[in-house]
Amino acid sequence: MPRMTAEEIASEYPGAERYMPESTSLSAMREAVQACRGCPLYQDATRAVFGEGPSRARLMLVGEVPGDEEDRQGRPFVGPAGRLLDQALAEAGIAREDAYLTNVVKHFKWEQRGKRRLHQTPNRWEIAACIPWLDAEVSRVAPEAVVAMGATAAKALFGPDHRVSRQHGQPVAFGRAPFATSTLHPSAVLRRPTEEDRVAEFARLVADLRGVAAVLAG
Repeated sequence: MPRMTAEEIASEYPGAERYMPESTSLSAMREAVQACRGCPLYQDATRAVFGEGPSRARLMLVGEVPGDEEDRQGRPFVGPAGRLLDQALAEAGIAREDAYLTNVVKHFKWEQRGKRRLHQTPNRWEIAACIPWLDAEVSRVAPEAVVAMGATAAKALFGPDHRVSRQHGQPVAFGRAPFATSTLHPSAVLRRPTEEDRVAEFARLVADLRGVAAVLAG
């Protein structure tokens, strides 16, 4: 179906608030999000992809939007970017199973290119419509450290002036966790044009995650 403009989304869709359950448990929200019609992205997605991890995880990792494999499996970070993230976490000394992983937007936004479904960046209205789910996850998990991965997540959490290219790995003022920072999204590492670039960007990602691990350890 044709993509709606931001103005059409804002006027015709109510946002996630009305679809949120009375219970704030992660299991209740994970079930309720499947019925969310707060923005039009649900129409082209297989399912909503909610966060995954311990309900009291010390670390929360926040990405942008589910990808193709996440949409099919219903789990966050299980595609190529997720596998790279697993490698980066391991090198940083962080166990994936100890972290809570989620995305700002819960439905896959994509466009067809031949037989492939290619990711598209959600616009600000789609982010605003979906952000109540992330807010509820942060409140429920109450992590000690929050890491925004990529520009979309960083701007959603820390404001439009945040620049991952300049501020990655640096502490950010964030009233909902003792420590917060941003880093590269693993998909950005994969998109680099040369192997040399990918190695360098992966090293930056690992260094940022090691910094987070040191904060949690200290």
